[in-house]
Amino acid sequence: MALTREQYLYMAKLAEQAERYEEMVKFMDKLVVTSAEGPELTVEERNLLSVAYKNVIGSLRAAWRIVSSIEQKEESHKNDDDVPLVKDYRSKVESELSEICAGILKNLNDFLIPSASSSDSKVFYLKMKGDYHRYSAEFKVGDERKQAAEDTMVAYKAAQDIAVADLSPTHPIRLGLALNFSVFYFEILNASEKACNMAKQAFEEAISELDTLGEESYKDSTLIMQLLRDNLTLWTSDMQVKFLETSCKSKFFLMNIHLILDNIYLIQNCNEIPKPHSQ
Repeated sequence: MALTREQYLYMAKLAEQAERYEEMVKFMDKLVVTSAEGPELTVEERNLLSVAYKNVIGSLRAAWRIVSSIEQKEESHKNDDDVPLVKDYRSKVESELSEICAGILKNLNDFLIPSASSSDSKVFYLKMKGDYHRYSAEFKVGDERKQAAEDTMVAYKAAQDIAVADLSPTHPIRLGLALNFSVFYFEILNASEKACNMAKQAFEEAISELDTLGEESYKDSTLIMQLLRDNLTLWTSDMQVKFLETSCKSKFFLMNIHLILDNIYLIQNCNEIPKPHSQ
């Protein structure tokens, strides 16, 4: 039974409350199609769309990392009977990842990006497009990974051009873009210096205009600024370790360097080295 746009919105909220995110995605997909004949998505609607897909893709990405880790362990232990089973299961997770990425990218390309009228909505959707191409690049290999990385770059760059021109440095969408774009440089392109420079610039530009930040976006903006700073701390520490590892061949010396850095993390109330933050 076809519902109205308002009813799809209500059902998506209901599914969110019930933590049934796959169904939330389906309701928001139908809302997006329904909106093609009316006004573009409201801020509330686009945020719900993001939440729905983010929860589904988040659990799949976590599952993929776990299964991939188990696969590597089984291969290192030469458990030849189990490795094919794990590989098949990883492929299943990857198929689900591909399906969810394809779903949101179709919505973005067919409906949301063409109908976006304001700068913040254009940046929001282009950033989202970059995010899901980046998620694809995480598990793709060979030419498919290369293409996913190129598509990520194109989307993020288009979003960045609009954000720099039209959004203030403290705008949470612009900050979120800088956060995720820098993670792309670090994790997918292995360009750690570029990642650090981008995160540092976004953080410093926001700091310089912090007094202009309105109450409505203060919490979101300062949270993302904290994530940018956390990533910078993590990445610069990583770079120092890699430099020392390549500059010194002494295993004893390296062991002591790692102990020193571990103590630094503990002092900073960080008991484990986390993955870089992204939205």
